[in-house]
Amino acid sequence: MNTDIPEKRKALTLHGDGSFRALETDMPALEEGMVLIKTKASLVSPGTELKGPTKRGSKAAGGWRGLRELQLNPDTNIAPKPFGYANAGEIAAIASGVEDFNIGDSVAAIGAGYALHADYSVVPQNLVVPLPEQSSFEQGAYGMLLATGMQALRRGNPQIGDYVAVAGMGIVGILTARLFQLAGCYAIGWDTIDARLSLAKALGIDETALVLSEDEIEKTKAFTMGRGLDISVVALGGDATKPAHSLEQCMKISGDGHPMGTMVIVGGAEFPFTRSLTNIDFRRSSRTGPGYHDKAWERGRDYDDAFLRWNTRSNLELCLRLVSEGKIVVERLTTHRVTFDNVEEETAEITKDPDSILGMLFEYSY
Repeated sequence: MNTDIPEKRKALTLHGDGSFRALETDMPALEEGMVLIKTKASLVSPGTELKGPTKRGSKAAGGWRGLRELQLNPDTNIAPKPFGYANAGEIAAIASGVEDFNIGDSVAAIGAGYALHADYSVVPQNLVVPLPEQSSFEQGAYGMLLATGMQALRRGNPQIGDYVAVAGMGIVGILTARLFQLAGCYAIGWDTIDARLSLAKALGIDETALVLSEDEIEKTKAFTMGRGLDISVVALGGDATKPAHSLEQCMKISGDGHPMGTMVIVGGAEFPFTRSLTNIDFRRSSRTGPGYHDKAWERGRDYDDAFLRWNTRSNLELCLRLVSEGKIVVERLTTHRVTFDNVEEETAEITKDPDSILGMLFEYSY
């Protein structure tokens, strides 16, 4: 174990006026099975990280639009707190019980409460994976959200040739659609923001539908050549009643008139289950796979690989391999790069135009 560990660190906090500020906090203890990471890049996951603070007393579902609403209508009841769960950097210290890492290794890390937007992070070893050779810290910071899409793919259990619609072309939605394509499926993406759909098309998504301006139902039916969707994915937070109902109308139909297929719900989407949903199989897809939030597993106890091939760590390793091989491109999802030392000023200006933001990456210099 390396004992030369700083006593303090700077961690990004979200405030009730919608501002980001870096505050000095105590360094967490480096307990058995954990590593200390000197952060080089971290990525905001707006659907999750901004949802809680921005939805109180608001119809906004969170995300960048919800954050802007909070800036215009501050909530003094929101206590500042560190946030973040996806970063990449270099191993700075190792606790007892850690055997697979060395000081100086380049790694990607995930985990709420661990892989924060902070200059140092203390993370359980099984939530950390080596970066493939030639991979950047920016690519590593996308590991968490890409693994979230991977778990959605596994929950959907696709067959080659399946038709898939993904409602919500944020970071997770775009990455999920691309993973389904890699599995041999045809994917159409829905969103209300045209710029996101343009990016989705540029990244290779087969088709897109601009909700509110186009008839997404008819366009999706045409995309499936009248066969209907085999799988649909709800990749957005908040009230998803309308997109879920629209997806239902696009699912394949049995001879007796019942919609069939699988609907995967990623994250915090909410909608009522009505009688019309009949024979659709609903599958929640939370987080990144087995192991996440199992403290014993996170700190080093593994599951039997023969019985459980894909857990959070193996999903994350595969995702970063796909990126390193060029099969998934993440850099074009980064719309804004922010210097951590100047985070308050830069984000105050950027967040005035929430629809221009997709991937916000914090970069750390020492």
